[in-house]
Amino acid sequence: MRPAGSYDFIVVGAGAAGCVLANRLTASGRHSVLLLEAGGEDSSPWIHIPLGYGKHFTNPRVNWLYASEAQAGAGNRRIAQPRGKVLGGSSSINGLLYIRGQHEDYDRWRDLGNAGWGYADVLPYFRKSEDQQRGADEYHGAGGPLAVCDPPQPHPLADAYLAAADECGYPRNADFNGATQEGFGYNQWTLRKGFRSSAATAYLRPARRRGDLTVITRAHAARILFSGTRANGVEYSRAGQLSSATARCEVIVAGGSFNSPQLLQLSGVGPAALLESFGIPVVADLPGVGMNLQDHYTARLVYECTEPITLNDVVGSFTKSLAAALQFALFRKGPLTMGASYATGFIRADPAAATPDIQTSMTPFSTDKAGDRLHRFPGFFLAARLLRPESRGSVLIRSADPLQPPSIQPDYLSSEKDCAVLLAGVKATRRLAETAALRRYIAREYDPGDSCRSDVELLDFLRLRGGIAYHPVGTCKMGNDPMAVVDERLRVRGVAGLRVVDASIMPTLVSGNTFAPTVMIAEKGADMILEDAAAL
Repeated sequence: MRPAGSYDFIVVGAGAAGCVLANRLTASGRHSVLLLEAGGEDSSPWIHIPLGYGKHFTNPRVNWLYASEAQAGAGNRRIAQPRGKVLGGSSSINGLLYIRGQHEDYDRWRDLGNAGWGYADVLPYFRKSEDQQRGADEYHGAGGPLAVCDPPQPHPLADAYLAAADECGYPRNADFNGATQEGFGYNQWTLRKGFRSSAATAYLRPARRRGDLTVITRAHAARILFSGTRANGVEYSRAGQLSSATARCEVIVAGGSFNSPQLLQLSGVGPAALLESFGIPVVADLPGVGMNLQDHYTARLVYECTEPITLNDVVGSFTKSLAAALQFALFRKGPLTMGASYATGFIRADPAAATPDIQTSMTPFSTDKAGDRLHRFPGFFLAARLLRPESRGSVLIRSADPLQPPSIQPDYLSSEKDCAVLLAGVKATRRLAETAALRRYIAREYDPGDSCRSDVELLDFLRLRGGIAYHPVGTCKMGNDPMAVVDERLRVRGVAGLRVVDASIMPTLVSGNTFAPTVMIAEKGADMILEDAAAL
């Protein structure tokens, strides 16, 4: 094994959280940091051109290309689980939406026993991270690393979708990340001057100018090294060569909700029976490592449009594609700047819900499933997304081989309530499509089609053709119950010198996208790490 030096901190994973940590931990010039990333540099221009997310769904150069086990609640399908394998992680290949979730999501974390994680506690970190195009106010910050902006131009289908919401009696909401989430409006995207604002461009790029940050790409973490129960380094492979690095203060795992529990388990931290079955010496018996997996299950209704105004029409036409390229090159506008969804609505499909439990959205393109070629006809999606699923799954190693992907078992739609709420969300979404405002743009409902009407038929549609939002969280959850993996300061229980800082620490899934909350977690985590280091 080749030694690779000693550092104050080793951060494993240069995704959304890892890039934030690398920046904040080196900002004072007092601490040295090694950042390990299994993927490569974010050098592809299609990472930085916003619409490029469509090219990375099945691209092994920037994507782990994970898949779930066959899901009994989803037609026995193995569902794709794309995760970023590149500097910036999933923030380099995601759909660019900036939605934090509801105030109540974070208050729920606090009420589960996680002091310091209520909405009032985390809001300063959201504001600190943000460079909001609209300027600073009570809920937003300006001048932070992460750019947040309105779409460069409106879209007629988005305007029709919002008019449909008006017809249905839903309120308008110009800011889902402000005083309240409920209502309909345009999304905001993580764009700066027409280009993607990822964690790598926002946080890591400026930090790499500092001499106390070392970044090693193509470095696949194999295990955390321990002296007794204290983490003191990381072993990793690069180009077939095993190397190790030493951490004087802490090892910080930031691999995300699949890779973080996998690395802990490979290192002897996890359910003892599982580890022993693969001959892995147990450092800490933590039964919750890899459990509590959650994601947003989603129904996507496909509509054929009456006018050639969708992305399908641009991609399917050489002339329109060329015009879009010129529009982007000259003005940083047009289809190439488009996020994965233009407009969104947060609604209460269950009348008894205290806050919205369904997110609907409008996307001006359509496919049979994510990653497929766009339809040849003008088409668009209307989606219904289950915001707070009860279903829970797991991520468990298959062997002691760090190169073998873990077994991902989400257990989608295993809860009757999940099925009932999502079914109500689909019906509410269909009511939007039946309004005068949207009906003028709809030639037909392509999928599931007008013949799919009964609850039984709709539930079959959800199980057989439903998808996910690619928001996995919870597998190293924060808390103080027997299944908790980290405490409220993100320290791994039962060991010393080890933290997890990423979306896997969420005890419950937020009611929105996960990029912004992950950045917040890393901002707050960095402060905690520096506070504890100063106290040594």
